[in-house]
Amino acid sequence: MKVVLLQDLKSLGKKDAVVDVNDGYARNFLFPKKLAVEATKNNLNVLKQQKAAAARLAAEQLEAARQQAEELKTMKVSIPVKVGGSGKLFGAVSSKEIADALKDQCGLELDKKKIVLSEPIKTLGEKEVEIKLHKDVTAKLAVEIKELS
Repeated sequence: MKVVLLQDLKSLGKKDAVVDVNDGYARNFLFPKKLAVEATKNNLNVLKQQKAAAARLAAEQLEAARQQAEELKTMKVSIPVKVGGSGKLFGAVSSKEIADALKDQCGLELDKKKIVLSEPIKTLGEKEVEIKLHKDVTAKLAVEIKELS
């Protein structure tokens, strides 16, 4: 019997895969636990439509991320920090502070987890910060760390 998997199953395959299983296994285990549905013409059509909708949504998200990356290229964020006598920062500038400054200065709300810092910023000056907007799209943001006056 051919079935369409509704979840990933280690022994059978990934979600939305059409697999061939024994009739008893399908009727007694997969169907009652809602792990699969029978691969009828109607169910295969529904699966096809869901895949097409998911592909459209993924394309829209990718395009939105590309547009946001273009916007971020032109933006510059400045963060005032306390500085000691030798020009060293008290503490460090983290991704949360960069996200807050981006929201306050540019009106762009961005999750701090998308801001990639190899290590916290501990010096004054201008830095390029990488922002991961999508698995295929990264953007650079200019961040100026200046002394609090």
